[in-house]
Amino acid sequence: MRALAKTSAAPGLELIDVPEPTVGPGEVKIRVLRAGLCGTDLHLQQWDDWASSIVKPPLVIGHEFYGEVVGIGPGVDSVTVGQRASGEGHVVCNECRNCRAGRRQVCIRTNSVGVNRDGVFADYVVIPASNVWVQPADIDPDLGAVFDPFGNATHTALSFPMVGEDVLITGAGPIGVMAAAIAKHVGARHVVVTDVSDYRLELARGVGADRVVNVAQQRIADVQSELGMREGFDVGLEMSGNAQAMAEMIDNMNHGGRIAMLGLPGDDFAVNWGRVITHMLTIKGIYGREMYDTWYAMSAMLSTSPELKRAVQSVITHRFPAEQWQDAFAVARSGNCGKVIMDWS
Repeated sequence: MRALAKTSAAPGLELIDVPEPTVGPGEVKIRVLRAGLCGTDLHLQQWDDWASSIVKPPLVIGHEFYGEVVGIGPGVDSVTVGQRASGEGHVVCNECRNCRAGRRQVCIRTNSVGVNRDGVFADYVVIPASNVWVQPADIDPDLGAVFDPFGNATHTALSFPMVGEDVLITGAGPIGVMAAAIAKHVGARHVVVTDVSDYRLELARGVGADRVVNVAQQRIADVQSELGMREGFDVGLEMSGNAQAMAEMIDNMNHGGRIAMLGLPGDDFAVNWGRVITHMLTIKGIYGREMYDTWYAMSAMLSTSPELKRAVQSVITHRFPAEQWQDAFAVARSGNCGKVIMDWS
């Protein structure tokens, strides 16, 4: 089968032929129809310090996908051949304290699809049946392929109550834009999104953000004043991993404000802990999706809101055949895009 793989401990990827994976007990084999590009995949292609510290080539990469179930292993009764599905990319041990307590998203022995085990940039992938998320038969394949990042947005956005609150989102990448759509869907009052890319800020505007701010040209405090917000933002969603973005968010939070952090910083950075303490701010780290509350929330929201479904689909801006993977990676790396999808059908 075709597979996009990291074949050696060096920059680059190769589209190669590899044997089809076999399905074992408790596992499901899925024919990949669509796959989404993630920042993680760009790190693996570049082979930076993080990638080289965690990945052991050879490895088929990729973890965002949608496909058709073509095989089930012994003991599987939750999935049937022919169903369409996405999948949770974190494969957990089911034995550590967190797993046994029902907190599988913080398993201490997580193996990640496309990072620690063969991934979805291929014609077929095998994952545990418990990781399969069966989709409605009529779901758009592209939408099914973005459930992983949509789940990150959902997990982050729903970490704190938002009804009637003023929300600041720093970072208008695909996940930040989807978080803005979710914030409006659940009843936030003002949703303000920041970035330095006008292209991505327009995507945020398109999903309903009340204001978008290019922080290379304007300060958040000015927009806050224009909106009549004398007390600051109630909820902050930090999606960029940028030190200055986090600093400006803290400066513009209301006393007692709550911040959910999803963006991964490239390096350590200073935090104004005095303001965090004296303003009684709550900062919560977010990783992946809650297993599986986030998945239920995603499906429920999309099934009841055509507006949210259109907003999430609007984040998908580029589509490429799998053979044009180099073009797909180039567009994703440029930043002048939303979500990039590869067609493996």
